[in-house]
Amino acid sequence: MTSATVAFQTLGCKLNFSETSTLARKFVAAGYEWVPFEMKADIYVINTCSVTDNADKKFKSLARQTRQRNPNAYLIAVGCYAQLQPEELAKEDSVDLVLGAKEKFDIISYLTDLSRPEQTQVHACSIEETDTYVGSYAIGERTRAFLKVQDGCDYKCTYCTIPQARGISRSDKLENIISQAKEIARQDIKEIVLTGVNIGDYGKGEFGNKKHEHTFLELVQALDEVEGIDRFRISSIEPNLLSEEMINFVAKSKRFVPHFHMPLQSGNNEILGQMRRRYQRQLYVDRVNQIKRLMPDACIGVDVIVGFPGESDQHFLETYSFLVDLPVSYLHVFSFSKRPNTSAASMQNQVPKAVIQKRSKMLRGLSAKKRHAFYESQLQKTKTILFEADNKEGYIQGFTENYVKVRMPWDPAFQNQTLQATLSEIDQKGMVRLAKSELV
Repeated sequence: MTSATVAFQTLGCKLNFSETSTLARKFVAAGYEWVPFEMKADIYVINTCSVTDNADKKFKSLARQTRQRNPNAYLIAVGCYAQLQPEELAKEDSVDLVLGAKEKFDIISYLTDLSRPEQTQVHACSIEETDTYVGSYAIGERTRAFLKVQDGCDYKCTYCTIPQARGISRSDKLENIISQAKEIARQDIKEIVLTGVNIGDYGKGEFGNKKHEHTFLELVQALDEVEGIDRFRISSIEPNLLSEEMINFVAKSKRFVPHFHMPLQSGNNEILGQMRRRYQRQLYVDRVNQIKRLMPDACIGVDVIVGFPGESDQHFLETYSFLVDLPVSYLHVFSFSKRPNTSAASMQNQVPKAVIQKRSKMLRGLSAKKRHAFYESQLQKTKTILFEADNKEGYIQGFTENYVKVRMPWDPAFQNQTLQATLSEIDQKGMVRLAKSELV
């Protein structure tokens, strides 16, 4: 057993958070003391992201700050950036050990000596060798857990490095995921968010082959029967994999909430084709309309990429108008970023950065209007709010089942509690503000 301390920092997506938490539990089981990242620690583990160039820069900055905090600490980089560019990370003086996608789950076996090596150690096999599945879940705030159900992606979108960073699409066995959900329920956690790279592809590689043993719908139906969890929330799912049967089931389910997040990326069919997306805009319209028909109060989030190579002003305005007309609730806007070894990086007609920034600003403004309009549509309705654990500037915050953010004057008695209230007003922070007297 060891008395060494270890701290973790996660960059990027909910899937990364679930895996960081799993790594942390491995360290604790091996006798390490898990401490906050802001503290001085013997070991620092940074789980990296590489979706954009900014994510790469953020890691480098964080690594240098960490090295200043403790010059003698042993610093480890894992995650997507570590798999995609291990030699580039090895050039960083701050980093002692780089582990790829397959190696990261054996992290403790690489820690025979915590003294800093003369040269950065790199262990990252070819992504083609990354074909095993490691189940993970994250418990951050006491109210919500991120449960990994799938990893990797077989899609070949021209802008994306995730298949290179995480390998082929693969899944956990259904009974293992149900078992993990029950484990989370025993820890008095009220909500589980299902995460993965391409969760609608669940079931592929479940028993080490490419055949789907179960569908995502079958997984959702099984999870809906898990006692002790108030809510299940589906994170981002491809519109072509969000089947009509799935929407019908969620509309009638006991525990799955009316909140969907579907990447669109562009509202122009020509650009969608250049991106190699597996749908056209009409399918997206059909999915949104079906959700709203069955669940009028459903929250629908959208991912959009601005400045993809060849995106003209006309293409962009078509996307903008498309989103204005769609009954969606908010947007996540991404500026196109050239990623190494993607075909989009070498395409003709790259869009100037200033144009990308202008378009991004327009869509972010539209997102704020969409969110405000959605919140307004929910006023005077009674909703169920799951309050979180933190005191944020004298307020306790929470989310309704359909993802309206609510805040109320701080009272620790409401932590991790599910309560009903009639939503009355939107405050200057853009949240619905409640008085305790408004709780039902």
